[in-house]
Amino acid sequence: MIAVILSGGAGTRLWPVSREQYPKPFMKLPDGQSLLQKAFLRAVRVGARRVLTVTGQEYHFSAAHEYQALGLEVETAFVIEPLRRNTAPAIAAAALWVAEQNPDEVMLVLSADHLILREETFAQAVAQAQTIAQQGYLVTFGIKPTYPATNFGYIEQGVPLQSGAYRVARFVEKPDQETAQAYLQTGRYYWNAGIFCFKAATYLEALQKLQPQMYEAMVVCWQGSEKGNPTYLDAPLFKQVPSESVDYAVMEKAEQVAVVPADLGWSDLGSWDAAALLVPPDAAGNRVLGEAVLLDTTHTFVQTEDRLVAAIGVSDLVIVDTRDALLIARRDKVQDVKKVVERLSHSNHDAVRRHRTIQRPWGSYVTLEETQGFKIRRVVVRPGQALSNHLHYHRSEHWTVLRGTAQVWLNDQVQVLRPNESASALAGVAHQLLNPGLLELVLIEVQTGEYLGEDDVKRLESRFP
Repeated sequence: MIAVILSGGAGTRLWPVSREQYPKPFMKLPDGQSLLQKAFLRAVRVGARRVLTVTGQEYHFSAAHEYQALGLEVETAFVIEPLRRNTAPAIAAAALWVAEQNPDEVMLVLSADHLILREETFAQAVAQAQTIAQQGYLVTFGIKPTYPATNFGYIEQGVPLQSGAYRVARFVEKPDQETAQAYLQTGRYYWNAGIFCFKAATYLEALQKLQPQMYEAMVVCWQGSEKGNPTYLDAPLFKQVPSESVDYAVMEKAEQVAVVPADLGWSDLGSWDAAALLVPPDAAGNRVLGEAVLLDTTHTFVQTEDRLVAAIGVSDLVIVDTRDALLIARRDKVQDVKKVVERLSHSNHDAVRRHRTIQRPWGSYVTLEETQGFKIRRVVVRPGQALSNHLHYHRSEHWTVLRGTAQVWLNDQVQVLRPNESASALAGVAHQLLNPGLLELVLIEVQTGEYLGEDDVKRLESRFP
C-alpha cells in the first residue's frame, strides 16, 4: 500500500496561525508535532511502504523538513502542483504516479490537516478498506457521529458487505439542524471524513468514465510534466484541468463505492474551538497554550507564541496571539474567522499570506525590527544547507553567529565563523553562506541601506559544491 497525503489547503478558520505560506498542516499541536507529521506517522503505522505527498511548490521544502525531523527511514516522494485545482485532480496526479509503477497498487488517501486519536481503530479500518479496495471498490471512511453536526457532509450506508463495511447508498450535503438530528437517530449515517482507499487503476477508470474531460486533461498534463522526485506538474497544462472535489467528481457518481464505519476520534480541526479541545482545561474551564494570567475568567482559550497574555473578568473567548496579529473572538463566533481573512484578502494585507517567520528551502528567518535604513533578522540555516550566491545593489549585510558554524564565501575566499564571530558584505559584493555542521546555524543579520526590498538581489552561480 502507498499512502498519499494531500497537503494544499490554507485553513482560513485557524488564522492567524494558519496562513497561505504556512498553512494549517504545519501548525504545531500541544505535543510539539504538526498535523502533517501526524498524518505521515499515521500512514507509516498502518503499513504504508511509501508516502507520496501532493502539495504546492511553496510547501514542498517545509513538508520534506517536517518528515526528516521525525527521523524515520521511509521512502518519500512528492508531486508538486503549480496551482490549486481541488482534490479530484490532486488524487488523479497521485494515481498516475502510482500507476506508472503498479496500477493495482492500493492507495490510502489522507488529508494533511486531520487529527485521529484512535490509531489502533484506524489501522483496523484501513485493513478492512484494503480488502474491499482489492475487489475494485472505491472505499471511503465514515465517522460515527457523536452530535448532530451541520458543518460536515454525511454518508448513508446501504447493503452490508464483508468485514463490517457497507455499500454507500448516497452522499448527503451539509444538513440543517433538524435533518442532522434525524440522521443521528437512525444510526445509518456517518460523517464524511475525506479519507479514501482504492487501487490506482480503479480511481483512474472511474475518473475516465465520470469525468472524461478532467481525465484527458490530467493525462495530457502528466505526460507533459517534469518527472522525478519531486515531479513538477506542468503549469499551463495543469491550469486546463477542471477544478473539482473528489466527492463531487467521482465518489457521489460512481457505482462501486463502499464505506467503512469507524469511531476514530476524528477531527478536521476546522475552528479554534476544536483546536482548544486538545488542551486540558483548568478548574474554570480555561485552556492555555503558552504563558497567560487569567483572573476571574472562565471557559476561555488562550494561545500565545512570544508574549504573556493577561485576561480579567471575561468568559467564553478565544484569544490567539502571534508576532504580528492578534485574534479575539467569542467562542460561538469562531467560524467567522474566515470572514476576517476574506476582508484582509480584499485589502491585499500581508497578514493573510505570511508570518513574520518566513520559511525557505534552506531554513527560515524572522524580522525582529525594521525601519527606514535598516532591518534586523534572526536567520536559521539547516545542517548542510546553503543560501544562494548573490549580491545586492542597494544594501549591505552584517552577520553575527549565535550558534553553530558558518562558512561564508566573501571577496573570493571562504571564511569560517563560529559563535560571536561576524562578517560583512557591502553593497555590490557577491556572497554566499553555508551551514557545514550537524546542528542548526543561528545568526543575526543586520541590513543597512537606502532600499531594503526583497527584489534587490542578483542570483549568481553557487560557490559551494
